Amino acid sequence: MTSGVEVIQQSLLRRALAARDGGRLHVRFHASVVDRYRALANAGVVRTRTVGRIAIPGRWSLDFGIVEGAEEAAGAGPVEVHVPFQDLVERLPDSEWEHWIGHLVASPASVAFVQMRMTPTACIDDGETQDWA
Repeated sequence: MTSGVEVIQQSLLRRALAARDGGRLHVRFHASVVDRYRALANAGVVRTRTVGRIAIPGRWSLDFGIVEGAEEAAGAGPVEVHVPFQDLVERLPDSEWEHWIGHLVASPASVAFVQMRMTPTACIDDGETQDWA
């Protein structure tokens, strides 16, 4: 059975593909990424159960989703937040990017494939071909 989270993410992917717009896809971060802004006197951080906003008045603001269910399981604050890639590009100043990159929640992936795609001329020797089974 498909969960509500899967259904909404499948719908989002379907829309991104139809629009040929990957900027709609979300990137996940450890919720501790927000701590930096909570400590700044001139920053505003507000949230509900499932969404939040960081605002540096007169400079920038960024809305984020709060992963549902993780908070109750951990017994503390939120565990992960997520932001559309395009919002990171358009709303987050370049000077903040490294901070967010440092809090990235990495998805399981083939390191060899990612390296191969990052450098189109790369040759990855991953051994002999294998049957899919």
